[in-house]
Amino acid sequence: MRRTGSLVAAAALLAVSTPVWASAPAARNAPAAAPAVQAAPVSELVREVDIPYTRFTLDNGLTVLVHEDHKAPVVAVSVWYNVGSKDEPAGKTGFAHLFEHLMFGGSENAPGSYFTPMRNMGATDMNGTTWFDRTNYFETVPTPALEQALFLESDRMGYMLGAITQETLDLQRGVVQNEKRQGDNQPYGLNQYKQLEALFPEGHPYRHSTIGSMADLDAASMETVRDWFRSNYGPNNAVLVLAGDITPAQARQLTEKYFGPIPRGPVNNPAQAPVPTLAAPVNETIRDRVANAQVEISWAVPGMLDPDSVPLSVGASVLGGLASSRLDNELVRGEQTAVSVSAGNGAYHRIGIFEITLNIKPGQDPAAVEARAREILNGLIADGPTAAEVERVKTQYLSRRIQGLEQVGGFGGKAVALAEGQLYAGDPEFYKKQLAAYAAVTPAQVQAAMQKWLTRPAYTLTTLVGDREAYQEAATNPAGANHTPAPPIERVARMAKPEIGQVANVDFPAVQRAQLSNGMEVVYAQRDAVPVTKIAVDFDAGLAADDVAKLGLQTLMLDLMDEGTRTRNATQLAEAQEALGATISTGATMDRSVISLNAVTPNLAPSVALLAEVIRTPAFAPAELERLRAARLSRIAAERTQPAALASRALPELLYGANSPYGRPFSGNGDEASVRSITEADIRTDYAKWIRPDNAKIFVVSDKPLAEILPILNAQLGQWVPPASAKPVKDFSAPIPAAKPKIVLIDRPQSPQSFIMGGEVLDASGTDDLLVLNAANNVLGNDFLSRINSDLRETKGWSYGVNASVSGFQHRVPYLVTAPVQADQTGPAIAALNAQFNDFLKGGKGVTPAELERTVNGNTRRLAGSYETSGAVLGALRTNDMLGRPDDYPETVAARTNALTADQLDAAARAAIDPARFVWVVVGDAAKVKPQLDALGIPVEVRAAATQ
Repeated sequence: MRRTGSLVAAAALLAVSTPVWASAPAARNAPAAAPAVQAAPVSELVREVDIPYTRFTLDNGLTVLVHEDHKAPVVAVSVWYNVGSKDEPAGKTGFAHLFEHLMFGGSENAPGSYFTPMRNMGATDMNGTTWFDRTNYFETVPTPALEQALFLESDRMGYMLGAITQETLDLQRGVVQNEKRQGDNQPYGLNQYKQLEALFPEGHPYRHSTIGSMADLDAASMETVRDWFRSNYGPNNAVLVLAGDITPAQARQLTEKYFGPIPRGPVNNPAQAPVPTLAAPVNETIRDRVANAQVEISWAVPGMLDPDSVPLSVGASVLGGLASSRLDNELVRGEQTAVSVSAGNGAYHRIGIFEITLNIKPGQDPAAVEARAREILNGLIADGPTAAEVERVKTQYLSRRIQGLEQVGGFGGKAVALAEGQLYAGDPEFYKKQLAAYAAVTPAQVQAAMQKWLTRPAYTLTTLVGDREAYQEAATNPAGANHTPAPPIERVARMAKPEIGQVANVDFPAVQRAQLSNGMEVVYAQRDAVPVTKIAVDFDAGLAADDVAKLGLQTLMLDLMDEGTRTRNATQLAEAQEALGATISTGATMDRSVISLNAVTPNLAPSVALLAEVIRTPAFAPAELERLRAARLSRIAAERTQPAALASRALPELLYGANSPYGRPFSGNGDEASVRSITEADIRTDYAKWIRPDNAKIFVVSDKPLAEILPILNAQLGQWVPPASAKPVKDFSAPIPAAKPKIVLIDRPQSPQSFIMGGEVLDASGTDDLLVLNAANNVLGNDFLSRINSDLRETKGWSYGVNASVSGFQHRVPYLVTAPVQADQTGPAIAALNAQFNDFLKGGKGVTPAELERTVNGNTRRLAGSYETSGAVLGALRTNDMLGRPDDYPETVAARTNALTADQLDAAARAAIDPARFVWVVVGDAAKVKPQLDALGIPVEVRAAATQ
């Protein structure tokens, strides 16, 4: 359950036609004449931004919004409560988020974890989040499971308190505190606390973080928790959205049935939090175990309902949000004093936070970079943005909004847009008002808003490299666990939980294949819910293509490809994408290198032309290579400060050996020595070797038929001629070393939490049939309800989440376990993991009937919601092709899964996984952790973080 900010701040921006583009200031090192891009009339895009809905209110005050979308047999259920961390009084910080966790722990008529019935019904996009202004719970379920989902949501709304025991409260308190440790343990992880306390005065609703303080969480007693629920979770303080395969008539009948009997509760009237202004600039310097200094400049500004919110958001994008932003152009690409920059306007309900973040290049003076950033900001305020800059912001955001609306639920789909508008503005169509505001905004309005709000005193937080301050830990014996037992809750009888109807097998879109003139294969599927086309050009390369002496070469080459072509430099390339509402990106998995395009279909032809330009004519400019080399070295240094990154740098070589194509850091960034040694010639040679048409396949998901897509692809990529040299082949002949159980402890002082990562190389490849093994591992490790997560999180409360999975490599696959745990339980956590593995694999405690039923039901019923979006379909096309699966593989899963037995699952897991072969990497404070590890009887090797 992740905390997430309001998505309204990232809502759609209306675009205008941009036949030519310009930038301000002028692009650096521009080719003589970059070609203009021609965008389709934006009216074609605007028509797509519409979410028809029906609204009604039950007698108890519950507001219900219904949106029909029958593209898939699923319904998004989204419940938004008008309560967030800004509503917490002094001494109760973190209560809203704590209650989010408690509401997943079961209700009076559905005892036990809510993840069990949700998994059984095949829910996708299931989660809950808490932020300053709201708490929400959401899931997308197959239509036949809708009644049961509504029963569960209504039960925790109206029949909750009788299920909360002191044991449940204590457990979830511990889980939340581990979630807090996990966030605090990251580089810069303590900065938000400083920012909120500096920007907002004592007593201001936004002064404390959503996660709360350890002391307040310790103090939470049963009675205070009950009072919090009674005060905030009534139906008249909530919005329910049903989006998908449902009609308004069905929605009214079902919500009356399940929610109607719940009595009203008190109404939460969120505080009218004023926007404070600092009396004078505040500058603060702290130290942290980080790779590079960081400067954050922030102001409190108006919230999302204020007319200045949209102009401020547009100004933030011009300043540091677009890829072609002024801060990027000057500080990252131009003067190269920063490795990354950003600016954004976090628009919450009552207030916003406008923030500039500068990650300083090693060796540069943070104060000087900060001063230069202020000059750039002041120049923008003085002269205003150009019309072209403002229009590119609009187009890019509109494109992202259209793509987000393909989903009915989740973190940013149609249900979210309707719920946020109703909750914050009393208007489900608030998103349209925002569109209108963006459509009308002018450079002068942006300038005026920035002049009004960003010339006030700012809070500046500079983080320097060093030891961080002492960490405030939780109490060993929380006070809230020692109160007099609360009186029992009188339970109210209600109807039985409804059964789930028959869920039909997934109807995966028909897959078509074709060839371009040069023989490049095109794999295509149609999705027509939104006017969007997604293209991935996959090359059989990936991280495994790197020579051991040139680790990081493949990803550095790919990074350079979208930093300039023969006709456009990096800034011009970014501007062209923004003008089209397109996004071109490069990247690599272990086995594939990919150049991908997300485009609004009306602008598909020029967007594909831009994609082809990136693929076929990268500039590989020497100056850009040196800039990206410096940024890569900084990124590697940053990895050495991040717990998960440190572990994933160390473990691959321990498992596969240094000579294996898989025995290198999973990030693909390489190491300092190899990155420093890479030359321009190496980049060009690597490109010529791997990025060639006979080593590629094109995957497309679009609302347009293949017959319309092929001519566009052929015009841009069909004449690309492969070289005469033989197509390259990766060498996997290096033997994998015999497993020798050990623990490598990477010393990271001042860590309140340890990051555990371990595993082994299985005697299996990704191209093998791993369906049975993966189903067995749902029970053991790869599910919220898995044995190991249930033990370490839901029973012991030592972790925010534990996972074990079979990685999707093409060749020999690793089995990887990850477990961030509180530092004082590091050794016991590894012992507990081994105990769970051994009990399952060797102790005769195999899959139970209940686990089998849950796994089979979940893995089959969730298929309907798994391929709702074009992105999910594109991912399936690519994975199926790489692993040699048939095109209709998703439609074969249900029948095979329904036939599974517990004996088959047990046999598959026991044949593949052996914890006696596990190698463990632990990232933590060696002074605290090593004695715990020594007690396990496994050899322990201590390493410094700087060597990984």
